[in-house]
Amino acid sequence: MGPGPSDVHPRVLGAMGKATIGHLDPEFVGLMEDIKDLMRYTFRTSNLLTLPLSAPGSAAMEAAYANLLEPGDKAIVCINGVFGMRMAENVRRMGGELVTVEDEWGTQVDPEKLLAALKDNPDAKIVGFVHAETSTGVCSDVKTLCALAKEHGCLTIVDSVTGLAGVELNVDEWQADVAYSGTQKCLSAPPGISLITFSQAAADRVKARNTPVQSWFLDVSLLMAYWEGGQGGGRTYHHTAPVNAMYGLHEALLMVKEEGLEQSWEKHRTMHASLYENLSGLGLEFVVDASYRLPQLNLVKVPEGVDEAAVRQQLLQQFNLEIGAGLGAFAGKVWRIGLMGYSARQENVQLCTSALRACLPSS
Repeated sequence: MGPGPSDVHPRVLGAMGKATIGHLDPEFVGLMEDIKDLMRYTFRTSNLLTLPLSAPGSAAMEAAYANLLEPGDKAIVCINGVFGMRMAENVRRMGGELVTVEDEWGTQVDPEKLLAALKDNPDAKIVGFVHAETSTGVCSDVKTLCALAKEHGCLTIVDSVTGLAGVELNVDEWQADVAYSGTQKCLSAPPGISLITFSQAAADRVKARNTPVQSWFLDVSLLMAYWEGGQGGGRTYHHTAPVNAMYGLHEALLMVKEEGLEQSWEKHRTMHASLYENLSGLGLEFVVDASYRLPQLNLVKVPEGVDEAAVRQQLLQQFNLEIGAGLGAFAGKVWRIGLMGYSARQENVQLCTSALRACLPSS
């Protein structure tokens, strides 16, 4: 019940145990098509350029910037936690001109600050921000931020690694140009695969590049030759896909569709409400304002005088329960409690509550 990886669903584990076949085998090619269709359902998009990457969510972040950003391009990055900082680092390393919009950790990205940055930087080409900030448990307003960027001629890069299938995300309706996620959060699959989708405008930007994509492995034009095929329909070998991990991804996405996206969002809200009630009853406080709190990633204040690391160790040793430590500005001050995917169950809420009650000093 930490910030990820979440518990892996038994169905996903079962799917991954199937016999390994070739990554160009006709059976696997059929599975590839199913995965792309299920991804479009989960992202709520019709984007042709939608595919999984054979690497974790951080690689999807790098792929987004590597494909859209050319040396000298100006990019605005909104920072309200660790993963906004990582977006900024990608811009720096790829030779882009970085403009940052910074908000206090534990708060949303401020649309007014982004608007000011867009007005001050009319030559900006990209706006990047985190939908669901794993380090703080904050959900930012994707719809509003994307609309502002679009009004000022910028493409958007949206990090929804912790968001996808846990809170609402409508890629097409909200006009997000690149959105990406990972398997190990609300999809309840093992870490190691990421999911990414490019709008037509983003795909056109990649085609119009004047310089090669910095990363050969993450060049989406090469990847799509494998995942989509060329004019003749044949797929071009790019890399040996992790076949069994793709089995797991397929099963995880299939389960999201069977449950329904809206039902998945509601499940996470319901389990969060239960956790909030229980932990509040123990006298624990939640850090993030309820209006933009992620239901699947909860920041809980460590009580005064409590050794947070010792409590986490006791939870793990005595109750086989893992919760996360704080990062950055929240290091040593909070616990990060995940309710993601298969972990978002009432029995887990009860276990977490009773275990914390046993580990915290009596008042």
